[in-house]
Amino acid sequence: MRLIVTEKNIAAERIAKILGNGKVKIEKNYTVPIYNFTEDGHPTSVIGLKGHILKADFPEEYNNWQSVSPESLIDAKIVKVPTQKQIIKALQKLGKDADEVIIATDFDREGELIGVDALSLIKDVNPNVAARRARFSAITKTEISRAFEHPENLYFNLAQAGEARQDIDLIWGATLTRFISLVSSRLGRQFLSVGRVQSPTLALIVQKEKEREAFVVEPYWQIKATYEHDGEKFLASHKIEKFWDKEEALKVLEKINGAKSGKVISATKTQRETAPPAPFNTTAFLSAAASIGISTANAMRIAESLYMRGLISYPRVDNTVYPPSLNLREILEMLMASPQFGMMATELLKQKELTPTRGKRQATDHPPIHPTGVANKDELDAQEWKIYELVVRRFYATLAPISISESMRIDIDTNGEIFFTRGNRVVEEGWLKYYPYSRKKDEEVPPVNEGDIVAFMGANIEDKETQPPARYSQGKLIQKMEELGLGTKATRHEIIKSLYDRGYIHGDPIQPTETGMAVAESLLKYAERIATPTMTAELEKDMDAIAEGETSHDAVVERSRQMLASIMLSLKSKQAELGEEIRAGIREDKIVGQCPNCGSNLKIIRAKKSRKRFVGCTSYPTCSTSYPLPQYGEIISLGEACEACGSPKIKVVSGKGKPWILCINPKCPAKEKKEEVSG
Repeated sequence: MRLIVTEKNIAAERIAKILGNGKVKIEKNYTVPIYNFTEDGHPTSVIGLKGHILKADFPEEYNNWQSVSPESLIDAKIVKVPTQKQIIKALQKLGKDADEVIIATDFDREGELIGVDALSLIKDVNPNVAARRARFSAITKTEISRAFEHPENLYFNLAQAGEARQDIDLIWGATLTRFISLVSSRLGRQFLSVGRVQSPTLALIVQKEKEREAFVVEPYWQIKATYEHDGEKFLASHKIEKFWDKEEALKVLEKINGAKSGKVISATKTQRETAPPAPFNTTAFLSAAASIGISTANAMRIAESLYMRGLISYPRVDNTVYPPSLNLREILEMLMASPQFGMMATELLKQKELTPTRGKRQATDHPPIHPTGVANKDELDAQEWKIYELVVRRFYATLAPISISESMRIDIDTNGEIFFTRGNRVVEEGWLKYYPYSRKKDEEVPPVNEGDIVAFMGANIEDKETQPPARYSQGKLIQKMEELGLGTKATRHEIIKSLYDRGYIHGDPIQPTETGMAVAESLLKYAERIATPTMTAELEKDMDAIAEGETSHDAVVERSRQMLASIMLSLKSKQAELGEEIRAGIREDKIVGQCPNCGSNLKIIRAKKSRKRFVGCTSYPTCSTSYPLPQYGEIISLGEACEACGSPKIKVVSGKGKPWILCINPKCPAKEKKEEVSG
């Protein structure tokens, strides 16, 4: 019997149906679905795992946070603990009778580790079983058939790299999380999470916030004039786009006061070509998804689902160059059957040659993300369709011609003062026709020529202020993490989600909470190496070296232990100061605003008897002002007052649904008005 092991049940079902030509019998083994078929008289069983069925952990004696010091975890033995016992039973029962095992998990570090762990469990009951690896980038008939006709050896070095990451993240995360939580007295469900990649990522967000806080706002002034040509009014800006002295701006206004017209002294047009975008790798895909309103974590979850259903290729990739083996014309021919995208595919096929764009990153593990099947819109939800459409349109754009745009500028002289207006329009759509996400709205200018006289309708002065650096959006943060070597294509979106889940950040653009600020600033102050990208990027390179066979799992893990031991010495010497600074940040997070009755702080309090939380005045019992709170979700103070009643506003973040913002005053006029309308 041949046993095929996949990473998830949905992949097991699809692969079985493809290889078994639809003639598949389903049975259950320890409640786990098994897909059976016969190929050339040879029986085959396919089983799907649930990702990792073994996890790295410490022995049980290390579980007590109070009695076991964090430093003892650095050199503690790491054991593999079963996480899916029923699946393991079914796997070993099937494996015992197998004469051949085919590992068909995702082809990357994590997937190879999952496959090798499964094989080790099978070999516990069938030591001499033969094992091979089916390597594929899409769950389609063509790709799956090819992979199983030409199986390869397992990539044990790749699995070792995945195991090194798992072990290092456990050692660092457990040691630092336990230490920081103990010194700040945050135990139980309120523990403070610290991680090898998570902490420098949080530090990036916090440092950006500190830049914003340190930014000194400067006032400046702009002058805008209104002109008219052939009955069409248009705005123009003074050639000095920012006046730092208001008196200078007022002098200009005085000079042009009373003018009736302006003379066009220049009217120029220039054309610019814009090349199509590179094919999608994971970072570019997640950034694009974030720009259309889908969080990076949600985008990856959807992409994995579409991959499992055979609609797009494997979504965890670094590659931005289509390999020669990928038949681009065949993919377009397939997409001709799509009611929504078929016409565009037909247009692209009319080109004499298909010359795809190329990105800077070329790898051989998987091709860039591309469509592999025609989706039925009725079978996808709204967000799934948005992601599928994004992938299809990006694929089209990489095969489309350049776009050509035209920029126009008009300069007008009014009483010796020069004003200008700019415009831009697309002349030839090219790839923008297929990928409209990058297209800006056309801004036309009036059709005037040099020497024309236009009517001057007046001008006004506008007060402006310089703006602080923009916060990171999820898309920009993903790109920054890749640039700095923080995490991998497979983990970056999970790191960002973890920061949200821990209550360290909120919003998009991303804003740190006071707790997040306190944790990151304390680490930067007392153990800078934890909170900067350099050391993490070094370990990432070490893990790449394991995958290439240039070093070993044990050597890299031991080096990381030594690094952590050095960091812990530094932290231990300053633990009292570090703990107090973090506790101060947590206290700040509990303050939601000022009491409207006495001016003292309002803070989040948990009742001793009921354990219910509410907002109360810090001057209690002198002042008994209080407000009820939702009992579930993370409460984040926004530092804003309600426009209707002046009470503080908060954000509630829970694991379910979108965050919501509310005024804490249950008798707020805005709420009462809303209730009247809805009633």
